[in-house]
Amino acid sequence: MPNNHKEMPKVGFGLWKIPQDICADAVYNAIKAGYRHLDSACDYGNEVQVGEGIKRAIADGLCSREDLWITSKLWNTYHAKEHVGLALEKTLADLQLDYLDLYLIHFPIAQPFVDFDDRYPPEWITDPAVGKMELAPVPLYETWQAMEVQYDKGLAKQIGVCNYNTGLLHDLMAYARVKPSVLQVESHPYLTQERLMRVAKQYNLQVTAFSPLGALSYLELDMAGAAESVLQQAVVKQAALRLGKTAAQVVLRWGVQRGNAIIPKTSRPERLVENLSIFDFELTEEEMQSIAALNSNRRFNDPGHFCEAAFNTFYPIYD
Repeated sequence: MPNNHKEMPKVGFGLWKIPQDICADAVYNAIKAGYRHLDSACDYGNEVQVGEGIKRAIADGLCSREDLWITSKLWNTYHAKEHVGLALEKTLADLQLDYLDLYLIHFPIAQPFVDFDDRYPPEWITDPAVGKMELAPVPLYETWQAMEVQYDKGLAKQIGVCNYNTGLLHDLMAYARVKPSVLQVESHPYLTQERLMRVAKQYNLQVTAFSPLGALSYLELDMAGAAESVLQQAVVKQAALRLGKTAAQVVLRWGVQRGNAIIPKTSRPERLVENLSIFDFELTEEEMQSIAALNSNRRFNDPGHFCEAAFNTFYPIYD
């Protein structure tokens, strides 16, 4: 089993889509506001700035490295066994760290290697001139074995996976020498993923829910409509009124109260505090069930949709 050297904080600061020019300050301000869990990734394109924010926060005495839980993710183009270590070393150099608390396979999708000097992060297109997403014949077990090597070296204190379904989890558990400790997936009241959560619990996997507020993360990408906001649902508004909390706090509390860690994203200082202030109240069992009943299996982050629309390649990973 992985070395659970410390517990992952239940609320993290999500770093997806935070622009480089404000990222270092956003990280610093998040740590100053009390966040100790930072959720990063190569693909977010801002790990250098994340590292600057972390370094400044530590230098100013806001925290120590040991106080922080820092997650990053292996991108699709580095799945081959000879590239996993290189990718992790690049992430560590950018973050100015000696180790990660958690390293995750970002997607169960393998793509051809793109050299760091050619383009970093490489995103979804191997060759911009072709303008199409390409795939590489790298089995997931090869990638996981290379992840285990990074764990053995102490470069990643824990390892895990993102965007895996139940079938992939069953398969992974059959061959993993070092078992994954965390599963990170999209989950919110419109996508409760109850069966996946149950399987994760059976395997003693901690679940981290990304996009815990649902549509809000996707409005600016035109991947969701404003009418899809869960914050406008009557049951959420009623709970917020009862508790004297915001609708967002109610939805975030629902996420942690069902046993998950969550990683909301914001760069607004007042929202940083608001998103962290969800531990001084509880939702009733009826409210928990009523919010869960909003489930419509609405997945906002689905390669089966965006890869075809943006990269001319149909590649679903969920049925």
